[in-house]
Amino acid sequence: MKILGIILITIGFAMLILNGIDYTKKEKVLNTGSVEITKKERKTFTWPYYSGGIAIIAGILFVLAGSKKMRLKN
Repeated sequence: MKILGIILITIGFAMLILNGIDYTKKEKVLNTGSVEITKKERKTFTWPYYSGGIAIIAGILFVLAGSKKMRLKN
């Protein structure tokens, strides 16, 4: 559980730093025999700013739950 928590914390900080991810989508518009026309469209995938905070809080809870479990075993 600790590893999952660390991963969530890292992803949460990345989500807070980055507002979104830009990517280019290539799409065929016309394809007739030897003629092919394609279109490149730039798109952005964004997420709400609070989702990074939620991921960080969930990661901290997983890390704490993992460390509590280790203490109970000993």
